[in-house]
Amino acid sequence: METVTLTLKTTPTLMLEAEAISPDGLAGKTPDQIRALPVYMGRETYTLGEYFDVSGSPGSTAAETKVVVKGDLSRVKYLGSKMSAGEMVIEGNADMYVGAWMSGGRLTVKGSVDDFAGTGMKGGELLIEGNAGNYLGSAYRGDWRGMQGGLIRVKGNAGSDTGYFMNGGTIIVEGNVDVHVGTHAEGGTIVIKGNAKSRLGGQMVEGTIILLGTVDVMMPGFKYVGDEEVDVDGQKFLMSAYIGDLGERHRKRKGATIYGRLLIRKPAPADIAASREARLARAREAKKARFIAPEETASA
Repeated sequence: METVTLTLKTTPTLMLEAEAISPDGLAGKTPDQIRALPVYMGRETYTLGEYFDVSGSPGSTAAETKVVVKGDLSRVKYLGSKMSAGEMVIEGNADMYVGAWMSGGRLTVKGSVDDFAGTGMKGGELLIEGNAGNYLGSAYRGDWRGMQGGLIRVKGNAGSDTGYFMNGGTIIVEGNVDVHVGTHAEGGTIVIKGNAKSRLGGQMVEGTIILLGTVDVMMPGFKYVGDEEVDVDGQKFLMSAYIGDLGERHRKRKGATIYGRLLIRKPAPADIAASREARLARAREAKKARFIAPEETASA
């Protein structure tokens, strides 16, 4: 596999859209051809070479190409967008739409990413070593087709609306998630190893959400159906199983109604007591805050 390295030399004043930076976009091109590729900032068109130094050479096909991108890319969008093969490494943070609509290959981000990472993803593997923003593995604005295949793994936390309109594939978040997980999901699996807030599986039609931590507020549309042992990322856990969202439409398959599945890890007695104490402490602090006089707040 041949390697081409792009190093950011000029920080964009606004947000730079660089859809060309992927194994597919660079494969088979000479360094000079790569430097001449278009990138966009607002309504203006620039060349990739105006913002990046280019070293090495790509392979003749995407599958034979590894792309390494260096620098502070927190203002660069669409990195790895639509990649179908090969390998790509982003050595830092990146802006929105990382790995959007990718269908193959392996994309690693050694930092955090902004919103819509892996949106519309159909295949491949996206590894984010930091945190992910909102709408991870979701549908594009106005679309109903979210992630359809592949694997997204986030080592840190994820924002709101993870797996929005998800249709397939797997999302694994090793930290915590914000509200609205798996909203409108019609397939796929979401694994949350940390905690969730509320609206978990709202309007879910099909698919599976697995939660190893706690959820602040359960959706009323989920019904407990029993306990089961589940293999989660190579480990077995005893889970409480729910079906839902019962308030949503549901298809039938071979005469049986298909529901979304929500699996929540059953805590040990000591964990239950600790969780209860933590909730009571938060409630006491919230109640205390409501009765603080305005002048006390101002003086503090």
